[in-house]
This record gives sequence, structure tokens and C-alpha cells, in this order.
Amino acid sequence: MAGPRRDTRGIVEARELFARVDFRRREPAPELRPYLEHYWLIDWDLPEPYASHVVPHPSVNVVFQRYGDKPPWGEVAGIGLGLFTQKLEGRGRVCGVQFRPGGFRPFAPGRPVSDWTGQRLPLADVLAGTAGADTDTAGAILGPEAEDERVAALDAFLLGLEPAADPQALRAMELVNLVRRDRTIRRVAELAEAEGVSARSLQRLFAAYVGVGPKWVILRYRIHEALERAEAAEDAAAEGGGGGTDAGVLDWAALAAELGYSDQAHLVRDFTATVGVPPTAYARQAP
Repeated sequence: MAGPRRDTRGIVEARELFARVDFRRREPAPELRPYLEHYWLIDWDLPEPYASHVVPHPSVNVVFQRYGDKPPWGEVAGIGLGLFTQKLEGRGRVCGVQFRPGGFRPFAPGRPVSDWTGQRLPLADVLAGTAGADTDTAGAILGPEAEDERVAALDAFLLGLEPAADPQALRAMELVNLVRRDRTIRRVAELAEAEGVSARSLQRLFAAYVGVGPKWVILRYRIHEALERAEAAEDAAAEGGGGGTDAGVLDWAALAAELGYSDQAHLVRDFTATVGVPPTAYARQAP
């Protein structure tokens, strides 16, 4: 495995976030890598409040968090359907687990992943064998100052859940990865044809193992691509002496066509609805 992803897809104003917090990604134990994207670790000590924004991936997360002097806790965060905003202030720490799309079901095999979509729930409500352990488990994971010890604690927690082998989970993960990698797949019918199944079968598989439909996944990865391109345009503008320079101009009409939108207006509507500002305004924002 090549290591955790290095892209910033889904993070709104990534440069600004990284300037304020210490953000890292770490690999899980080898036995967990088939199911997990990575661990994500954040520490902060801020002189003034800051709001972070993320366009969620089609992934379930398990999140352990501590804010100031409040007791630590853990929760399962189902796939977020809209922009996720978190206010950070004072000192705090988060240790998160991002599952591969389709990779969470083996840890909670009793119910379809769509049951958790749009929800943030205590560990015990979702994961068997964690009743009464939210605070203790969170403290054991968040407490060590050594980052390697935190990663080891995450490994121990997840391995203790004994994920159940499930060929359908593997199939779902492979299909979502195909959508992520292959930009020529722009419609559910194209994905169904590539897999040799009906669109209805795909819908059932994605509801049970991913948590959202294949159309939602395709559209979300489009927005992630557009967001990352906008970030790159902003970086180029900054390096060229400020926003508005030619170096920071992105051809949104060409990008809309590349991502399979019917026209630029369709991309603008989706981007604005998801991120909160039109793409050209977002690309002009200075850190």
C-alpha cells in the first residue's frame, strides 16, 4: 500500500485549515487496510475560534474527540449529506477513522449502512460490544501524547470489533473506487453496464453497504474534483501575485464538460448548493 491519501478533496479552504491546526493522516494496521481509508488526527490550540468546513466523502467515520476540559467521547458519523461545519476553539484533539466507502458494514453487519446516513450516534448504538465504553475508549485513544500510541490504540479498538468477512462489502468498495478513479463513469447506467447488473441491483447494494445511492456518489466525487481544482486555482493565483491573475483562472465551462455536466450552469448550481458559494467566488477567496 502506498500510504494514506495526500489530496485535500472535500476540505474547504484547506490551506487555511492547515495553517490553524495540526492535521495528519496515518495508516492503520495491515489487517484493517482492506476496510479503511486512513486515520485522521487533528490537534489545535487556537487564540480565537475557527470554523472548519468539509464536503463529506461517501464514507462512514468513527470519531473520538476532546474539546477543552470536556470529557472525551466517541461516536459513529454516518455519511453526511451536506456541508459539515465544526467550530474549533481553545485546545482540542480528534482521532478519526475514515472507512472506505462500503468498508464499514463488516464492523456493524446487522443493519444496512443507510440506517446511519446523516446521523452521528454513540458507539454503543451502532457497534456491538461497545456498550458503556464510549468515554473509556475515547480516553484511551485520545490520551497518549505520542502519536504512535494513539494509532496503536485505534488499531486495538477496531481489531477488537472483529470485522466479518463479506464479499458484498468488497464488491461495493471496488465499485465506489471505480467511480472515484474513472471519470468516464458519469451516470448510474454506465456503472451498471460496467458491472453487468441492473441499476436497481446497484441501488440495493449501495444502500446496504455504502449508505447512499450510486448517483449520489458520482455527483459527490464531481464536486470533490471541482473543489480541488478551485483550490489549485487559488494557489496559482496566490503564487502569481494575488487573486484574479491569469494563473488563477480556471475554465469552469471546460471543467463542467470534463466532469459530465450538461453545462456550466449545472456545475455552478451543484457546487453552490454543496459548498455555499459559487465556484468562481470560492476560487477568488484569499486565505
